[in-house]
Amino acid sequence: MADAPGPVLRLIGVRKAYNQGLPNEVEVLHGIDLALARGEFCALIGPSGSGKSTLLNLIGLLDRPTDGRLLIEGLETGALDDAALTRLRGRSIGFVFQHHHLIGAFSAAENVMMPLLLDRGWPQDGMRERAEALLERVGLARWRDQPVGRLSGGQQQRVAIARALAMDPPLVLADEPTGNLDTKSADAAFDLMREFNQERGTTFLVVTHDPRLARRCDRVVEVVDGYLVSDVGVAVPGEGSAPSR
Repeated sequence: MADAPGPVLRLIGVRKAYNQGLPNEVEVLHGIDLALARGEFCALIGPSGSGKSTLLNLIGLLDRPTDGRLLIEGLETGALDDAALTRLRGRSIGFVFQHHHLIGAFSAAENVMMPLLLDRGWPQDGMRERAEALLERVGLARWRDQPVGRLSGGQQQRVAIARALAMDPPLVLADEPTGNLDTKSADAAFDLMREFNQERGTTFLVVTHDPRLARRCDRVVEVVDGYLVSDVGVAVPGEGSAPSR
């Protein structure tokens, strides 16, 4: 997708409720306002049950808000049908998960190629070359033909980072990407994401419970009980400075 002016991601008054209209209706997100500029590296923190996962699912277009507006590169997502949301998600958002969600019997290169194959429907020239270039960039060129089930946890997470970047999305969502890694592997994975952020201008939103890693981000957003209670960091162009704690 071509560069667009304004925030890569913008949420305006986003709410999410479950069991609407029933006696057990519960609202888990209460009017979230958030904007992420191109090239930001932002941590999303909060206690368990605070609404972080629900918020990430909405931003990742895996679920729809009950109310409010959600824009990706200026595009309103509320009126899009499921097919259009799927296309937008595949082309504009990369995902890095705590548990990798790789296909163990497939090679590292085949896993990195998957977003390209899903988007285009069939193998095309240049797909494998792009996958191999990304694997080389994350230090796994020697293991490109190795089934990922035989790789270490740290290596698998590097494959997952390469896969998230296969479509060169403007936004990458990382959900506890270092949660299952030892400190050394966690630092290596974090450093890789930071390098891609700085080299490509990719926006990252990283959910983490690790305060050490959160402090290394440009901006820290905290959600508690479904409310955005703190936003500390850089200014978003055109939106003014982020409030301080």
